Amino acid sequence: MNPMKPDRRGTQACRWTSLLGLVAGVALAGSAAAQTPQSCGELQNAYGPFDYRTSKNELRVVEDHHFTRKVETLTGGQEGYIGGDLDYTLRASPNHHRALVAVMGWGEKNKSPQPRDLPRPVECYFERALRFKPDDTTARMLYANYLLRNNRTPQAVAELDRVVSMAGDNGFTHFNAGLFYFDAKNYDKALQQAHTAQALGFPRTDLKQKLVAAGKWRDAPAAPAGAASATPAAAAVSTASVAAAASAASTAGASTTAR
Repeated sequence: MNPMKPDRRGTQACRWTSLLGLVAGVALAGSAAAQTPQSCGELQNAYGPFDYRTSKNELRVVEDHHFTRKVETLTGGQEGYIGGDLDYTLRASPNHHRALVAVMGWGEKNKSPQPRDLPRPVECYFERALRFKPDDTTARMLYANYLLRNNRTPQAVAELDRVVSMAGDNGFTHFNAGLFYFDAKNYDKALQQAHTAQALGFPRTDLKQKLVAAGKWRDAPAAPAGAASATPAAAAVSTASVAAAASAASTAGASTTAR
């Protein structure tokens, strides 16, 4: 699946898997304690908060003035310091997928769970995102990745289990949850998600290839006679619906790499 040309804000349509390549390189030093609503602050904000998935018009002004390309790539602040611009963006939209990726990167770049110029720990931004929109599976998978990168695998798997429980017939979400299960070395759950995505008509084979290389792939059991399977039309609708939500989380220039 070829990426669409990114717009001037650096988004790239229908490429959640390209985000995995960027996120795979984001490792935060240390293992921060779980954050709580009390320590992470209220969600009320002078502007917003807005759902990143559905409030593009309201967030344009934020992205034009605070979450610019140089802030997203962590090369410089826009209205001040990088940490301040990231915090402003994530207060206006706690589940801003690309800003969540950037704040993880800022933690890695500073080798600190609370980088300089950031008023709260990195993990707080995930706590706030999921408190704001518990049904945001992309934000939850990003949090699972944060936990994996901090050697908190049981918590990461618990978050992925929640993602799967909300994924429904979204083959794209099942596929990506499977990639993270694989990274957690939970091969049985990764295999289950590969089978589910395949049954829903999701075309990518990266997860299967990883499982084959690890010696963990098994073909799915044959479906009982007369059992309904996902039709091409249903699969197309499923993939399109997930891609529409996932396109918001994509970033330009990242490629999927196996760890």
